Amino acid sequence: MKEDFFTYQAQTTPHPLAMEVSHADGSYIYDTNNKAYLDFVAGVSACSLGHKHPRVVKAIKDQLDKYLHVMVYGEYVQKTAVEFTKLLATQLPDPLEKTYLTNSGTEAIEGAMKLAKRVTGRSELIAAKHAYHGNTQGAMSIMGFEERKQAFRPLLPDVNFIEFNNEGDLGKITSKTAGVILETIQGGAGFIEPKNKYLKKVKERCEAVGALLILDEIQPGFGRTGKLFGFQNYDVIPDIVVMGKGMGGGMPVGAFTASAKLMDSLQDQPKLGHITTFGGHPVIAAASLATLQEITESDLMTQTLEKEKLFRSLLQHKYIEEIRGKGLMLSLIVKNSDIANQIILGCQEEGLILFWLLFEPKAVRITPPLTISEEEIKLGCAIILKVLQRIKD
Repeated sequence: MKEDFFTYQAQTTPHPLAMEVSHADGSYIYDTNNKAYLDFVAGVSACSLGHKHPRVVKAIKDQLDKYLHVMVYGEYVQKTAVEFTKLLATQLPDPLEKTYLTNSGTEAIEGAMKLAKRVTGRSELIAAKHAYHGNTQGAMSIMGFEERKQAFRPLLPDVNFIEFNNEGDLGKITSKTAGVILETIQGGAGFIEPKNKYLKKVKERCEAVGALLILDEIQPGFGRTGKLFGFQNYDVIPDIVVMGKGMGGGMPVGAFTASAKLMDSLQDQPKLGHITTFGGHPVIAAASLATLQEITESDLMTQTLEKEKLFRSLLQHKYIEEIRGKGLMLSLIVKNSDIANQIILGCQEEGLILFWLLFEPKAVRITPPLTISEEEIKLGCAIILKVLQRIKD
């Protein structure tokens, strides 16, 4: 199977990990030799309830027995999508109430960018240096990392960048700006949190000049930071919130939410302001509804902050310079990229899955399922420390 993988399936890097997956359950992935790997990555923050969560699987199976795709998004009333968007609205602060369902976080970013332009009648978008919002040409245009996008230029015009947490850059947001799009916690840059009420100050600047604040919650969203959405930790309400990854319990999905007044502008002048065939797919919406119900009806979000404390207490080592992030969105910052590589590859040999971040080579990703147990955290941290002990200065 591995030979066919390299022959027939397009690759994203020259050296993929290429584990041959047999099955997955709970906090574990199993290879075709039935070796168990404790999963500290959760599909890059996507499997918020672990693998094959019973509530999600049941919701998928129940919907499979009713119907699959029946019509392009927005035309027919489909129960799972309506129930999901209604429940989501009850969990979000006013005026965030109306949700457009998409196929991925990247598509949701594209929709949010279009919405900001449509509402304001302006063209300029402002993003952050070292930002990552997806890999389509629109989302790549607001990626703050030239090395990854220079081969694909020309991209969207009228995109400018500010430095995350640098209040001195806020003057770059002007009456020409349609929207400012920021990750609530910068992901690819190394899980960098906003400081000194930074996001609130950005929102105030946007309000002053008539621009919209778009917050990308694709990684922090759905309980990973101890709140349903990361921005709820930082005393700010965006005009548009974008979500994906952990929203679907392991299924491919995205969405963007705004006030009804803003969102309704996509209906007319022109009609079909944003359109998707499979957005709001009933099976995906069923999985998303079950995931949201489980997160909001359980104590998983409270547990997330306790589990963060456990990680921080256990992962003490001379090579670990800092642990960034919040809740179960954590990154180990080590002395150099070679140590990061040795940790990730060495832990995989020992049966623990870790991963890299996009733009910070000294970072090691720790984003396990919210359902991970304390015993599993202790086991995984023991493996990390075991691997660290083998690394020579």
